[in-house]
Amino acid sequence: MAIDYTFAPEIEAVRDRVREFVDTEIKPAEEDLRKDSTGDERADRRALIAMIAMLRGRAREAGLWLPHMPEEWGGMGLGPTAMAAVSAEAAKSSLGPFIMNCQAPDEGNQHTLLHWATDEQKEKYLRPLCEGTARSCFAMTEPEVAGSDPTLIQTRAVLDGDEWVINGHKWFISGARRASFAILIARTEDAPDIPQAANTAFLVDLPSEGWEIVRDVETMSGSHNHCEIRITDLRVPAGNILGGRGQGHLLGQARLGPARLAHCMRWIAQCETALDMMVERALSRYAHGSMLADKQGIQWLIADSTMELYQSKLMVLHAAYRIEQGLPFKTEVSMAKHFVANSLWRIVDRAVQVHGALGYSTDTPLAGMLQQARWSRFADGADEVHQWTIARNAIAAFQEDGTTRRATGDLPL
Repeated sequence: MAIDYTFAPEIEAVRDRVREFVDTEIKPAEEDLRKDSTGDERADRRALIAMIAMLRGRAREAGLWLPHMPEEWGGMGLGPTAMAAVSAEAAKSSLGPFIMNCQAPDEGNQHTLLHWATDEQKEKYLRPLCEGTARSCFAMTEPEVAGSDPTLIQTRAVLDGDEWVINGHKWFISGARRASFAILIARTEDAPDIPQAANTAFLVDLPSEGWEIVRDVETMSGSHNHCEIRITDLRVPAGNILGGRGQGHLLGQARLGPARLAHCMRWIAQCETALDMMVERALSRYAHGSMLADKQGIQWLIADSTMELYQSKLMVLHAAYRIEQGLPFKTEVSMAKHFVANSLWRIVDRAVQVHGALGYSTDTPLAGMLQQARWSRFADGADEVHQWTIARNAIAAFQEDGTTRRATGDLPL
């Protein structure tokens, strides 16, 4: 049988090492940070930065640095399926992926630079990202147009001699504050053969004159370095095009496909954490003559969450397998992204319900997890856009093959 749901021993060993590192190094350091908080925002931030620097050093020493990148770039050389195992362990701590230098948006930008940048661009931009001495951002989304349709981008780049002059407006640009550079998507073509060939990607050194961070957009869960950017007569050298002219949409989609799945891998960690907390609470809370775990209503919440987490893991593993094998993966990633995002919301919400008022308080991480979970249903493509993609692919498969089999994972059953 070719189907095997186990990882190779060396990958299991890596997963165990990540789990141990998160449990024995990262979580205790995070708890110490919370206990030692002074309430002084600047002082607490300095303490956070010092903790991150210390833990990143330990991650390097433990051989858990840059798991998704090739060894020649200082990474561990893990493929998508192995990364599913690693990310699902690392993300059981909010800082886990960052400590291991596999956090968004840098992870996606590292892959993008690896596959699209020139050798000179790699040395200037990719090398510092891999070494952990720089941060980056990906500037595509705009407030005036639908973020899920890059063909509508209004930010314009006009060639002026050996420089491009760029004007536009971006927002929800994650990681923009303290980023050393941006991958900026702007329209360069007025009448392309196809709408998807209108945009170009540019590498923008930061800070730069003409690049203004207007604000860190406040969300329902606070400020998280998702910035609004005003671009006014920003000048970028012609040599700073990433990929080819008119290939910005192609580059963006190539970046976002695996990046969506990477989000799902991290969300699985949150789902599992919430389910574990739900069961632990049900086993320890006594009410109305029995433990919560003995009550059918609570068992239904646990059962539904268990089934959804099981489905999420299978979908992520299969989509990762298709990416790793060079097979078409767009439909599978869309299905995984939609399903895991919605499962995350439901599972965390059920965990809050089982915890009652405690879950609604900030005494457990569940309230913050639920606030964060809400963005998952529109980040990297809204639910409805993914449903549209999935439906179109199912219809096309039936029209071409007389069956929807190819659109449902093309599995051997």
